[in-house]
Amino acid sequence: MAYLWTLLGLVALVAGAELLVRGAVGLALRTGLSTTVIGLTVVSLGTGAPEFAVALRSGTGGDAALALGNAVGSNIANVLLVLGLAAVVATAGLAVTERVVRTDVPLMAGVSVLVLVLALDRTIGRWEGLALLAGLVAYVAWTVRTASRERDPAVTAEFDEAVDAGRGRPLWVSAGLGLAGLAALVVGATWLVDGATEIARAWGVPELVIGLTVVAIGTTAPEIATSTLAARRGEADLAVGNVVGSNLFNLLGVIGIAAVVTPAGIPVPDQAVRLDLPVMVGAALLCLPVFVRGWRVTRTEGVFFLCLYAAYLGALLLTG
Repeated sequence: MAYLWTLLGLVALVAGAELLVRGAVGLALRTGLSTTVIGLTVVSLGTGAPEFAVALRSGTGGDAALALGNAVGSNIANVLLVLGLAAVVATAGLAVTERVVRTDVPLMAGVSVLVLVLALDRTIGRWEGLALLAGLVAYVAWTVRTASRERDPAVTAEFDEAVDAGRGRPLWVSAGLGLAGLAALVVGATWLVDGATEIARAWGVPELVIGLTVVAIGTTAPEIATSTLAARRGEADLAVGNVVGSNLFNLLGVIGIAAVVTPAGIPVPDQAVRLDLPVMVGAALLCLPVFVRGWRVTRTEGVFFLCLYAAYLGALLLTG
């Protein structure tokens, strides 16, 4: 039965995130905000809603290791699995914009190293969580400001479909979609965390490993769908930007909120410090030379990313 609840929880999380985005975009359009601002705030936060919901539920329920595994596993999957798949399906590889290479990827790598350093004492405390959340607020504010000033067409195009879908929608419909999405996220997170925890205990597998694998891949489903679809449509730069942005939200927001709502902070298992966090940092750092060389991720490099992800999962099975 635990497997069924876990599967239903994943489905509810993905559906809830979609409903929340649609409802929130419709409401945000009523405020007169620009397409760019709505995309970079409402839509971006909405696609990260599954990870946030899992972090809140597991943190308050005493399963903080699951939240940490979800965030770290999602980041590893985003780079190695999502970018790997997107590069393979893209006809000419994944093009990378100058902003991503010069700003966003170094920032992602730097924050990844920071989280590893914070975890060295085997705990990410509440004050450290608050600092991460403050960093998220600063990053969103800076991104919105620079994007609005530069009027980057790539940024606007990324969210055109989601924003256009909300135009003309009645207010009560948008509100209903948003509430339904929130409800689905709450229910889905409860089912997923309870089911995954029961599976972990039944198999004698640490909750961290369940978070790194089943939960992480499940909550990464929106990024997988968005990035591979963008790559197939020839909007490869959007696929890369989606992954990098999602990783920053996971590091600053998901880990931050989990640390704040967990009474004693997030306990960090030895395995996370020895294997998972270094792999996350290594995947982030790997993006720099790959992106700079030719300003794109080729199909060969995409296959290499997928092989690295398979090797990481193999290492988890051996050590877990």
